[in-house]
Amino acid sequence: MATQKNALLLFSKPPVPGLVKTRLTTEHDGMFSEVQAATLYRRMMLDVLECAIEGVDRLEEQNRIAREADPSLVEQTYEVFVSTTPADSVQKMEALLAEEGPWSRPVTVMLDKGKVFDDHFDDAFNQLFEQGFGTVVALGGDLPIMPRQHIVDAFNWLHHFQELYPEGGMVLTPCQASGTSLVGYTAESGMNHQKVYYNNSGRPALQAYLDKARALGGVHTALLDTVPDVDTIEDFSHVVSYINALEYVHEDQDLFLPHRTLYFIRVMKLKVTTPPNRNHDSREGIDV
Repeated sequence: MATQKNALLLFSKPPVPGLVKTRLTTEHDGMFSEVQAATLYRRMMLDVLECAIEGVDRLEEQNRIAREADPSLVEQTYEVFVSTTPADSVQKMEALLAEEGPWSRPVTVMLDKGKVFDDHFDDAFNQLFEQGFGTVVALGGDLPIMPRQHIVDAFNWLHHFQELYPEGGMVLTPCQASGTSLVGYTAESGMNHQKVYYNNSGRPALQAYLDKARALGGVHTALLDTVPDVDTIEDFSHVVSYINALEYVHEDQDLFLPHRTLYFIRVMKLKVTTPPNRNHDSREGIDV
């Protein structure tokens, strides 16, 4: 029976005050102290990791059921990695995960190296491909409202492309700022991250991936619904509102609730407000 290894990669840094989510701090027009911003990032990152683990748990169960019906299908196995840098961050991340655990499956912390972000991203992907993983799907730690289903759909699309094409394909999830929240591709796709995030042309990351796919002759690509990350207070305000809604509906819709981030929101007594709308435009009138 054929077996393929698949890797879920969380690309992150330890939540050290002053090094993560600095645009959320009062020093950069935000509202949190450095410690508070790091605490928020820690909670978001761990929520993303839990969501991803639940996603790959469901993927393995999906594959198990499918193989019971058709034993000729490829067995799909999944491993979870957290990639960080520099070297001393590995031990910090391992300690954090051990403190927060146990997790439903092993989580391996790995070191990525390079001069710029693109190099670090390539290094992490290449390490996993060299270990025999057929697909890698990566996401960041500042995506507390990443849907669990996105993890499932991302790998399913890559497996679909593998069934149809020798080179497989790619999957992308946009963020709210013309970048990406999730990116994954097959080992044979020919894709990499060079000049995607580090470029002098001002080209957004999402467009850079599409341009690279076209330059390779047309890498087959699936696009998932947008998931915003959290870089600014405006970003976080949207996430707060969305998590409040998730708290209300998650059981009815079987949605992942980022409970650690929700706890931060409650403890900090955060509430999103908007200016009162006193406009009394008629439906027939001109919008102002």
